[in-house]
Amino acid sequence: MKRVVSVSLGSSRRDHRAEVELLGERFEITRRGTDGDFDRAIQLLKELDGKVDAIGLGGIDVYLYAGRTRYVVRDGKKLMDAVRKTPVVDGSGLKNTLERETVYYLREHTDLLPPGIRVLMVSAVDRFGMAEAFAELGCDLTFGDLIFAAGIPYPIRTVKELEELAAKLLPEMTKLPFHMLYPTGKKQETQDEEKVKKFGHYYREAQVIAGDYHLVRRYMPQLDGQTIITNTTTAEDVAFLREKGTGCLVTTTPEFQGRSFGTNVMEAVLVALLQKPREEISSQDYLDLLRRLDFKPRVVYLR
Repeated sequence: MKRVVSVSLGSSRRDHRAEVELLGERFEITRRGTDGDFDRAIQLLKELDGKVDAIGLGGIDVYLYAGRTRYVVRDGKKLMDAVRKTPVVDGSGLKNTLERETVYYLREHTDLLPPGIRVLMVSAVDRFGMAEAFAELGCDLTFGDLIFAAGIPYPIRTVKELEELAAKLLPEMTKLPFHMLYPTGKKQETQDEEKVKKFGHYYREAQVIAGDYHLVRRYMPQLDGQTIITNTTTAEDVAFLREKGTGCLVTTTPEFQGRSFGTNVMEAVLVALLQKPREEISSQDYLDLLRRLDFKPRVVYLR
């Protein structure tokens, strides 16, 4: 049996274990949260190194993208460098493949993404493949990277403007402690009430809200039937979204035994299946394997 473990800076309350069979291989998939404790995460990574088939880094990004430029998050790279033997990924490979394909799938097979629909992405630089796909399909876009990460009420409207601002800001922002940019530990279990009141209108004006679940949740006001396109959700998360007035939930990763796992976990699974050095794996390798696995978005109507 292959073992894949996600080591997350997120809450340990969200830990989960599942056994699945994929392409004839049995997998034990485990998520282990460290409640925002960076040193504990490094210790756990070193303990797992060489003992599992692949590791995913959760609750943090190692790489952010805008256009063809890749920006390295200093704290994320420290975690990745703690692992010497086992392949380790942060999910960015799937964000550029599976999540891009999810957008195309929803346009072709559902009525959730008609041309011109108003889409809010709470952060686009950590899901640039999805952002590009929305733009290609003619969606009316708002990127909330400055709004929710920096508290600056400046909506970014185009991919080109996102690339230009990223080139100016990300080289310095990626050097900051990651908890300043993204909720870790117990912050993932609470809402930022000040920003909910201040910036909630961006959610209400949108018809689709997309992006990392913890960011989506942290700033979410009461909704009126909007569609949420996100990654990992538990049964508790689905109940929260229903209570908040969400109309439809789309998760880009499949559900295994009661929850969808994060992109970092699923990318680690693909790496374990491909059995190639991580640096030799291409986007096409991922796409070909995803088609063999026949992964499709999970669409759940909550109303």
